[in-house]
Amino acid sequence: MSRAARDAIAGLYDHRLQRGYIRWKLSADPVYPATAAIIANQPMPLLDIGCGIGLLAQYLHARGIAQRYLGLDHDERKISAGNRAVQRAGLDARMTMHHADVSDLPTFQGHVALLDVLHYLPADRQHALLQASVRHLAPEGCLIIRNVLREPNWRFHATRMEEFFLQASGWIPGGAQHYPSADELRTPLQHAGLEVDIRSLRGNTPYNSYLVVGRRRR
Repeated sequence: MSRAARDAIAGLYDHRLQRGYIRWKLSADPVYPATAAIIANQPMPLLDIGCGIGLLAQYLHARGIAQRYLGLDHDERKISAGNRAVQRAGLDARMTMHHADVSDLPTFQGHVALLDVLHYLPADRQHALLQASVRHLAPEGCLIIRNVLREPNWRFHATRMEEFFLQASGWIPGGAQHYPSADELRTPLQHAGLEVDIRSLRGNTPYNSYLVVGRRRR
């Protein structure tokens, strides 16, 4: 994404610090281009669980990947900021964001994204959310998960430190609850009938992030 496009998206948001964060996020985080590459050739609605301020929606629109978008997040502050950005961009008819808990998902069929969400839930709720996400997949839809995985390496410990500071800042109330292992994600998705691909997605960051993509077996 070009600098001009990043600046245009950042300009939709309210505060200087927030705009600086958005510019950095869109330039450094590999999850946005990775998600775009997965769904670009399969246009269908996208359910973004834990959408935050809606950056994925803005990124996809800027890339010309036009599809109906529904974002859900339990943080009303982020939903409000995201909806103001949508209104400023004139995208109200295409993008919607609601305050909601992951245990109360709406009727929906399409692609499903869970980007940096699971480790903020205890293990039993992670399993329930994975099952619910699979139920919301369209027949050709993809479940796209980006998450830190529990591994015995320095990147995992660096991630835990970052999460500590995010919680202390108030950006992520409650903080991390349980970091899943690769098998904790792969096994239930395979049992649900998905083909599962797991690969590193840390980009230029020090964090122990992975991309997990589930597709229905053909």
